[in-house]
Amino acid sequence: MHYNVIATRYLHDYVVWLKFEDGTEGEVDLASELWGPMFEPLKHPERFGEVSLAEYGTIAWPNGADLAPEFLYERVRANVADIAGGLTRARS
Repeated sequence: MHYNVIATRYLHDYVVWLKFEDGTEGEVDLASELWGPMFEPLKHPERFGEVSLAEYGTIAWPNGADLAPEFLYERVRANVADIAGGLTRARS
């Protein structure tokens, strides 16, 4: 499986949009992941918004913080599934 992030965009608060090399894309809220010394500065939304695409296939911030692309992929897939499930229930 190819989990590399190929595009990212900061949306708001602690939410980013991600696209992976297999075409999977979606939003993920990372607020609950901002713990520990590397992520503490990112609790300020203006700092979190400095997210960018890292050359090694994930997202990163200027202070060196990054997240494993496999983790991000699973979070996006879960979020997409939750949204799709909600749409299916709404149509019933």
